[in-house]
Amino acid sequence: MTKICTEACKSKRNGVVILMSDNKSINAMQLDSNMQIETNEKSLYWHSPLKPPFQIAGFGWLQGEGRYRRLPEKPAWELPQAVNLLANCTSGGQIRFTTDAISFSVKVKLKGAADMYHMPATGQCGFDCYLGGPGEQMYYGTTKYDHQLAEYESVLFANLNRETRDITLNFPLYQGVDELWIGLDPAAQLFPPPVYESKKKVIVYGTSITQGACASRPGMSYTNILSRRFNIEFLNLGFSGSGKGEPELAHLLAEIEDPACLILDYEANVSTELLQQTLPNFIAIYRERHRTTPILVISRITHAKERFEAQMAKDRADRKQIAKRTVEERRERNDANIYFCDGSHLLGEEAQECTVDGSHPTDLGFLRMADGLTPILQQILGQTKENSFDPQSTKDDLGNI
Repeated sequence: MTKICTEACKSKRNGVVILMSDNKSINAMQLDSNMQIETNEKSLYWHSPLKPPFQIAGFGWLQGEGRYRRLPEKPAWELPQAVNLLANCTSGGQIRFTTDAISFSVKVKLKGAADMYHMPATGQCGFDCYLGGPGEQMYYGTTKYDHQLAEYESVLFANLNRETRDITLNFPLYQGVDELWIGLDPAAQLFPPPVYESKKKVIVYGTSITQGACASRPGMSYTNILSRRFNIEFLNLGFSGSGKGEPELAHLLAEIEDPACLILDYEANVSTELLQQTLPNFIAIYRERHRTTPILVISRITHAKERFEAQMAKDRADRKQIAKRTVEERRERNDANIYFCDGSHLLGEEAQECTVDGSHPTDLGFLRMADGLTPILQQILGQTKENSFDPQSTKDDLGNI
């Protein structure tokens, strides 16, 4: 057997026989120069993004606490333990600034290393970089580093032309960040980023899907995609397996000032009975403080196994009807600013090809979700007069998705 394998592993290159070892692991990063980690060989000046003119978005309590955390460290309402831990994940966080730098690197200290079996480390623990102003942001690159490490330095770009650029840096989706430093060439000038068109914030509360599982890189979560289409701050409050519509979270979200819209997308974390108990109460608590803020309730996206397990499909359909009825009942009581979106349509045709495990979207799935939600948010936020979404609709699927 050894002789057969050895003969099979011979190949010719330029007429020379090369013996390929069959008992060593394959390291593509060593074989492909395009996959190798770039190191910085130039001196950089390291900046704290917590100081002007950098602007940090996506952390509702950052100004008071100075931590990259999605909920307050000591909230007035007691948090479920899992939610409290997941609040340290930095999903939805962004650093925005304008610079004429020709070189840009980051130094990062994470709370832990990559450890998820179904999500790329670049999405869990990496940063990605977009160049361009509002509505014109284009992806440039993602941090490259040894994913076994919790501390790393990574080059995002080097030796570009000296010209002014608007930069958005997206934080990791499924890991915490203790420290972050921005490295620019010493001659670089820094300026504030373009201003948002409003001080209001879009708040998205939900599940692991909301948090970003399993995007390949941070910019591909659906809330980050939407943030590139609307010149307004988004707060991602998705808690993996743990956002369950608790009243404490409703009270806490109601403390966020200047909400432009509240999106509730937590159905996938709860049973039919628990959704029936929590959704009307969650909305009622939020309405005590924000009586006219638009609220969008999204039913969950489909699961691939529903094609084979009828009970799964029935349970999702039952929960969709609960969400739809909850919205309709509030509208009947003159709550004109609450809407329903049938999430079963968001992944479109061949939805089963849009997830990594039947449940959590790939980049394709998240892009389809964002495409479906964009016209709805345009109407809710008053940014279009198109008829793709009628807020006064009383049809079965409010939103016509």
